[in-house]
Amino acid sequence: MITRLAALACALAALPSLVPSLVQAQSATLTFDQAAYITCREAQAMAPEARRAVAILLAEHAARRRGARIPDGEAGAQLALLVRGGCTLYPDAYLLTVVDRAVVAELPKLPKY
Repeated sequence: MITRLAALACALAALPSLVPSLVQAQSATLTFDQAAYITCREAQAMAPEARRAVAILLAEHAARRRGARIPDGEAGAQLALLVRGGCTLYPDAYLLTVVDRAVVAELPKLPKY
């Protein structure tokens, strides 16, 4: 009985070191079709790196669809603030919808392709 508890304790102690690699593996294999149906609430439950990767994937897709691109710097930060605000107001909305509406709102300020 003691060895089972010791083995379980060792497995639980190793779990936090395995979780980031599992999340990274998930985000690396995440397709657009899977990312399109992630809600803001589900995105908030993700690790920050995985959430950022999904948001960037969706933002780049939405911007390409609108004939723009997502820049680094002030315009990208403004877009991120709009997405954060939209997800705060509508946590059950699809993240793609919130990102797309933020891109549309900032479209005149975004560089074109």
